[in-house]
Amino acid sequence: MATRQPILTFWFEFASTYSYLSAARIEDLANAAGVAIRWRPFLLGPIFQRQGWTTSPFNLFPAKGRNMWRDMERQCAAMGLPLKRPDPFPQNSLTAARLATIGVGEGWGPAFIRAVYHAEFGEGRDISSLSVLGGVLANLGLPADALISRARTDEAVKSQLKSTTEDAEARGLYGAPSFTTEAGELFWGNDRLEAALAWAKDHG
Repeated sequence: MATRQPILTFWFEFASTYSYLSAARIEDLANAAGVAIRWRPFLLGPIFQRQGWTTSPFNLFPAKGRNMWRDMERQCAAMGLPLKRPDPFPQNSLTAARLATIGVGEGWGPAFIRAVYHAEFGEGRDISSLSVLGGVLANLGLPADALISRARTDEAVKSQLKSTTEDAEARGLYGAPSFTTEAGELFWGNDRLEAALAWAKDHG
């Protein structure tokens, strides 16, 4: 009997800087580890609001924010990734997350997700802009106008993203990127990706 491939769920938020790093490297690492990845876009805003936060903790705590951006400069340089801080930060990621929700279900999600992160943190572009998102979709050979319309009007897509965000909170997620195993183990942060993959492989 063939052994079932372990699965690691990757929870990401497009406004998250460190999710940019994880999205760029998770597939290669997962393939090497023999672990399948389940991509899950969600929104941190509602979770932060219930904690009494009105913006990113990197804005609420300036010293933390300064160190984060310096850390991102170091890590992006080491990974060969471009970095340009978008303005404003954090970005409004609602439409992008809805599009990613569609894409994950239709098989083009990972390519779209990486391209959005590149536009946002690699080029400093505004991912709340429909023209930016439309350009990302068009560059991938996808029907931009139809997909953006669907993301903005389809109640099933809206409901799915809302449900995923509620599921993330119920599982104890408080930041992104986060990773959960099938057994419910939670890992938080790009620097825990390797540990998450190893745990998923060894413990499920």
